[in-house]
Amino acid sequence: MAESKPKPEILAKVDYQPPGDDWMELPVEIRPGTFNYAANPANAKYLDLPHVRKWQPTDDDWQLPENWQEIILEGLHDRLKKYRSLKVFMDICVRCGACADKCHFFLGSGDPKNMPVLRAELLRSVYRRDFTTAGKILGKLAGARPLTPEIIKEWFLYFYQCTECRRCSVFCPYGIDTAEITMMGRELLNSIGLGIDWITTPAANCFRTGNHLGIQPHGFKDSIDFAVEELEEITGIKVDAPINKKGAEILFVSPSADYFASPHYYTLLGYLALFHEIGLDYTWSAYASEGGNFGLFHSADMMKRLNAKIYAEAKRLGVKWILGGECGHMWRVLHQYMDTMNGPADFLDQPVSPITGTRFDHASSTKMVHICEFTADLIANGKLKLDKRRNDNVNVTFHDSCNPARAMGLFDEPRYCIEHACNHFNEMPENTIKEQTFCCGSGSGIGTDENFEMRMRGGFPRANAVKYVHDKHGVNMLACICAIDKATLPPLMEFWVPEVDVCGIHELIGNAMIMKGEKRTTDLRGEPLPGMEESDADESGEVKEVSEDV
Repeated sequence: MAESKPKPEILAKVDYQPPGDDWMELPVEIRPGTFNYAANPANAKYLDLPHVRKWQPTDDDWQLPENWQEIILEGLHDRLKKYRSLKVFMDICVRCGACADKCHFFLGSGDPKNMPVLRAELLRSVYRRDFTTAGKILGKLAGARPLTPEIIKEWFLYFYQCTECRRCSVFCPYGIDTAEITMMGRELLNSIGLGIDWITTPAANCFRTGNHLGIQPHGFKDSIDFAVEELEEITGIKVDAPINKKGAEILFVSPSADYFASPHYYTLLGYLALFHEIGLDYTWSAYASEGGNFGLFHSADMMKRLNAKIYAEAKRLGVKWILGGECGHMWRVLHQYMDTMNGPADFLDQPVSPITGTRFDHASSTKMVHICEFTADLIANGKLKLDKRRNDNVNVTFHDSCNPARAMGLFDEPRYCIEHACNHFNEMPENTIKEQTFCCGSGSGIGTDENFEMRMRGGFPRANAVKYVHDKHGVNMLACICAIDKATLPPLMEFWVPEVDVCGIHELIGNAMIMKGEKRTTDLRGEPLPGMEESDADESGEVKEVSEDV
């Protein structure tokens, strides 16, 4: 695969000239670098998914079920009845084009079918043909198309060239949420056995072991224990990281990548240092060892099934409330779907910080608080000693991860944490951050190697904004609060802006935090720690008092 990877100078030449043919007549082109592999049959069977078989998108024959058209149309009919929003989205679009240049995949590819309005038309045209009077009578004149195998291939290609980031919905004058249309399209594809492996396998792993990576409970414990030992080597402090502790006040849930992948792992070290320093009464769970929810990218049913384990463990362990780590889709599921699917969580208490006494009223139903909200509250109440100089080796900008930002409105708290942990922070252009943030280009389960070209094209707008602040302000670190971002932004930066690295917010907090009795000379990555000049440390390496400015 490495030999076939395109060069940045090639992908940067995007042709926005639309083709001369009618979009309905353009054939589907499934070529290497632009699609995801099909679901592993063993994992699809484990999840009891329908029409399991061995196939790949490059096959001429996708071995569709004999009654595949009936399955699709009945599925669409059922969803139109169940979700009023889908019916509204199918009917009210006037194709004004306000969303056209807002999608990172269109900006990076120039493919008109990646305009949100046209991507929705792929499903809407079938809807018109079979569910509207005008479509039944006028056919193509009314924008209607009969359901054919070619359309199914078109759906597969383009509904998996959408990260469900919802940037287009911010600009739609009618409030159409194209991500919801993508979600419906994917559900329909999965109903005839057309899923992708990078969603199906993590979901199956989550059922087997409690996390997307398939790490078994003893492996999870080994990972946490290793992190505790490494943090002791760095700081000289042995922290406690309880697992499956009954009666703890708080259940902490993070994405599995935090204890298995890089740069996520440094965020984990930051969590452990923070919880020790404030004396938090908390526990991990070896069975709900995953905050993320790949069901969001598969179907509403899968989302509900995966969300339930967190609350089942909270009840089993007898905690009061839940604290969640730096994850993206965990928070969209919790704040937009959890109450309808599995909640409200009436068996838990209203979250109240045991350190500051702050009541998190917005979490009164879900009983779950984001780690950035929790930490920002600690800083605001003077509960942490932070030395900004310790992060002077980085000039930081912040990537608003789509789900915590657009779905949760978490804009200020991460920035507050950065500004109190770092001396050097520069924002990207205003129309690329907060509610208008660009996606990493690899979310919603499509961050795979076989999809490399489309990932780099989709991530191009975000990388372009990073390059702007790198060139103008010398930014060399891109901070984010999403596990998928931490996995997919490093190769994106390496491709487009190789001078910029990626980190989590709590890595920066962990570096800046002055722990009682610490003896350290390196940051959480083992690199020399700025600010540890001779005047700040005695010969033993123990930190002397520095500014308590927070």
